[in-house]
Amino acid sequence: MSRADEIFIANCRQILDHGYWDTELEVRPKWEDGTPAHTVKSFGIVNRYNLQEEFPILTIRRTFLRSCVDELLWIWQKKSNNIHDLHSHVWDEWADENGSIGKAYGYQMGIKHQYREGMFDQVDRVLFDLKHNPASRRIMTNIYNFQDLHEMALYPCAYSMTFNVSGNTLNAILHQRSQDMLAANNWNVTQYATLVHMFAQVSGLQAGELVHVIADAHIYDRHIPIVEKILTNPQYAAPKFTLDPTITDFYAFDRGSVKLENYQYTDLTEEIPMAV
Repeated sequence: MSRADEIFIANCRQILDHGYWDTELEVRPKWEDGTPAHTVKSFGIVNRYNLQEEFPILTIRRTFLRSCVDELLWIWQKKSNNIHDLHSHVWDEWADENGSIGKAYGYQMGIKHQYREGMFDQVDRVLFDLKHNPASRRIMTNIYNFQDLHEMALYPCAYSMTFNVSGNTLNAILHQRSQDMLAANNWNVTQYATLVHMFAQVSGLQAGELVHVIADAHIYDRHIPIVEKILTNPQYAAPKFTLDPTITDFYAFDRGSVKLENYQYTDLTEEIPMAV
């Protein structure tokens, strides 16, 4: 079975069986009919994925890897905050009439900052350090920019990556303030596992471990029947993940640069209601 399946099942069972319900609190998210979208949650979940052993994609439900990568590159490569630069519709509900999500996500990645070595945005600074200063303990990004929060359609959920090189191995920690386990958990895991693989390849390194730290890991009330069903689905071995080996420039990757071989999964037939 996929290690990602094991971790996801354990996380969801922890939340469903021992989590805290926020039904007595006033909550921001609402369902389409205006009903408050309450959750059951666990605090401080930490998951570790060894990318040298397998690619952490679920088999108990399908994760659309190329759509995940498309959004990842929208943020990290295009550094865009406009949904017209994105092929999927995952951000449509947060965009304004011009397609903008405000000063969020890719916008923050594209802001240039002054360093001793010159002007870099956050992505280019990471790429520079991985090649020229791999011993650094300061290789990180953070898009939770407090001065711009009031101009963001949605505060960043996955907001910080910390990279660390040990020998020829690239490891990383993804920090996430909030995680919708059904809609977004494996979406984010596969995205940032792919990012580690990409950064490693263009830096002459091997992908190592991805550590995922989630402050508030939750399941929405209307998602519980879907989650319970998914947890009983058949489990398969993890597929083989490959990147186009000819690419040595991060900005040359596209959503077609990733490939999964022998990906077995169970399709999710239910439509996931979204709380906004």
